[in-house]
Amino acid sequence: MSTCELRITLPLSLSEDEAKLLLGVKLYEMGKVSLGQAAKLSGFSKRAFMEVLGRYRISIFDYSPEELRQEIGP
Repeated sequence: MSTCELRITLPLSLSEDEAKLLLGVKLYEMGKVSLGQAAKLSGFSKRAFMEVLGRYRISIFDYSPEELRQEIGP
């Protein structure tokens, strides 16, 4: 995994922790990082980050409706 340092000045009243959380959530939602990577970026354990994702209504399961039907069975 490569790393980079990024400094951004935002005209918003977000704390550094809030910005990290939102970045981690969005990168995970887009499939750019794994659950563990997003949790680490956001400063949370995997378990706590999964709970955060639930608050944002982002599923930790990457199944299409058809795949889910097949997995559950008749």
